[in-house]
Amino acid sequence: MTNPSREFQIFAKPIGPICNLNCDYCYYLEKEHLYPKGGPFRMNDDILETYIVQHIEATTEPVIHFSWHGGEPTLLGIDYFRKIIALQRKYRPSKKRIINGIQTNGTLIDEAWGRFFAESNFAVGLSLDGPREMHDAYRLTKDHKSAFERTMKGYQILQEHNVLCEILCVVHAQNVYHPSEVYRFFKQLKARYITFLPLVIEQPDSATGVSPHSVPSDAWGAFLCTIFDEWLAGDIGRLKVQIFEEAVRPAFNQEHTLCLFKKTCGGVPVVEHNGDFYTCDHFVDADHRIGNITETPLVALLESPRQKSFGRLKWESLPRYCQMCEVREMCNGGCLKNRFVQIPDGEPGLNYLCAGYKTFFIHCRPFVEEVTRQFHHQSTGRQNSRTDAEKIPTSPKTGRNDPCPCGSGLKYKNCCMGKI
Repeated sequence: MTNPSREFQIFAKPIGPICNLNCDYCYYLEKEHLYPKGGPFRMNDDILETYIVQHIEATTEPVIHFSWHGGEPTLLGIDYFRKIIALQRKYRPSKKRIINGIQTNGTLIDEAWGRFFAESNFAVGLSLDGPREMHDAYRLTKDHKSAFERTMKGYQILQEHNVLCEILCVVHAQNVYHPSEVYRFFKQLKARYITFLPLVIEQPDSATGVSPHSVPSDAWGAFLCTIFDEWLAGDIGRLKVQIFEEAVRPAFNQEHTLCLFKKTCGGVPVVEHNGDFYTCDHFVDADHRIGNITETPLVALLESPRQKSFGRLKWESLPRYCQMCEVREMCNGGCLKNRFVQIPDGEPGLNYLCAGYKTFFIHCRPFVEEVTRQFHHQSTGRQNSRTDAEKIPTSPKTGRNDPCPCGSGLKYKNCCMGKI
């Protein structure tokens, strides 16, 4: 069997687009229309086992990561995920370990879920858009009622069970103008990891080119700058904000971990409930369906010419305006789905969020440069105190839980990454 030529992360959708909420900005609920014959939107036992086996076989790294998405995956119930754990244990190679992550709105999490996540070592991505009025702006139940209290209860249970939890905050037209309030709310919750996800819904017939829910590009940049300054003043090393970590990676000659900032993409495809394989979570449509894992092995789909061509398109279609940008290596043009704006000379392909990202990356660059200088100074000092055999080279793929490349013996997240 051919090994994949690059690392990958599959967004597995065992319940497809089915969800108990009806968020105004959700781009995945409409995927139900891809399957006009209807349900059940539940990955059956045979496909689930096939997927787990093929995912394990395709992974060449010592740690095998599974990412369970939806819809709302907790609708499947705890027993379904116990089945997942049992299958993973059955097929796990003896020298490898498996880590599971799940993305959820948190409304169905109770004590039983909390115990299960803790016992099974799940990492949980919890969708929370800020304080009640900002969370409720677009995230409502099917009958248009608030889901805030249920989400907060779910978060509290995760905290009580010491489950690793990352806040996933969609930044939209409402909360983008209240960066300090959003950030301080998450700090009050004692959040350890935060990811900000800018909402962009293309709407060509509107004056702005996007839906009213979408975040304005300039406001997105100001939002990031405000939070960065507050984080820099008092939260370095104890609160991780994903985009801040990403901003520093090029300075250390490290590849981005986020697909939207990588030079090429295609490493984060989707496997739907029936085994269909799509190029990307934002391109789940008929034109971007590559195949089905019950007919073609997962590794062959990952290595398919169409999947690779999709990944290369990000760089190959990058406008010259972007290629010459002073902060190009920090974003590489951003996500393909947002590249629908024309640059001043009329060339297509500029990212809608370009102005915001550029503002932020220029704003944080002096700090990144200073951290880089300190890093290399400390690294040189440590290496000069060792014999050549003891020196540890810098890896271009250092993860937050890997040994720090400076040679301290600490995990990267607890050493030099803690300085950004």
